[in-house]
Amino acid sequence: MSDRLTLTFHALADPTRRRILERLQRGEATVQELADPLPISQPAVSKHLKVLEEAGLVERRNEAQRRYASLRRKPLREAVAYISEFHRAWEESFSRLDDLLEDAVEREKQRGRRR
Repeated sequence: MSDRLTLTFHALADPTRRRILERLQRGEATVQELADPLPISQPAVSKHLKVLEEAGLVERRNEAQRRYASLRRKPLREAVAYISEFHRAWEESFSRLDDLLEDAVEREKQRGRRR
């Protein structure tokens, strides 16, 4: 797994950071706007934003006294692509298993007809 994916999955592992990302899906927000619905302080939100920023999931900018955060989608797309490969492999395995089970059932039916 690449370092970028490691950082992305680490950032996504925390439920508070996932809530922040969910909010940022709707658009840019100030740190205060992100902190308001959460049961943690604004400095704690800033620490979570730092982790998200280091993972490349969030971009921050300052405007006068306000600090804004916005979502960056590329790392999420990379994580989805990584997971999708596992999903594809599992789907192929399950498909082969389905074929084997169908063949076994058909053989059993044919044995029953011969008796």
